[in-house]
Amino acid sequence: MTIFDTISNAIKEAMKAQDKVALATLRNIKKVLLEAKTAPGANDTVSDETAIRIIQKLVKQGRESAELYQSQNRIDLAQEELAQVAVMEKYLPEQMSEEEVRAIVKEIIAELGVSTPQEMGKVMGTATKRLAGKADGRTISAIVKGLLG
Repeated sequence: MTIFDTISNAIKEAMKAQDKVALATLRNIKKVLLEAKTAPGANDTVSDETAIRIIQKLVKQGRESAELYQSQNRIDLAQEELAQVAVMEKYLPEQMSEEEVRAIVKEIIAELGVSTPQEMGKVMGTATKRLAGKADGRTISAIVKGLLG
């Protein structure tokens, strides 16, 4: 079952449970996935990889919005955003710990033979592809900078 199908089934379950937060969040995810599915060149399909990237983007936007609301003392809106983020994260792969990411980045640095901060782009490109969906780009970047700097 694809992520798209899983989301569709989860919408039905949220309706039955009368979970308004989950229902609104899942409908938004489905809307964005449908837009990606009908985009030119998409062949009326959305791969699970693409769906994961889309959901990760929505999670990132939700967290940024929550931070903004907190900085403006709008705790009610921040909590709403974080509740939606929690629903979205259920449909993402398990995130790796910082230690696991650090070990993989060390492997990549050794494979590429990189040693200077100027070559950070090479490491980031490989690390981002290898850790897609499993680690946040900000975390990867911080670890790469720390290891090369």
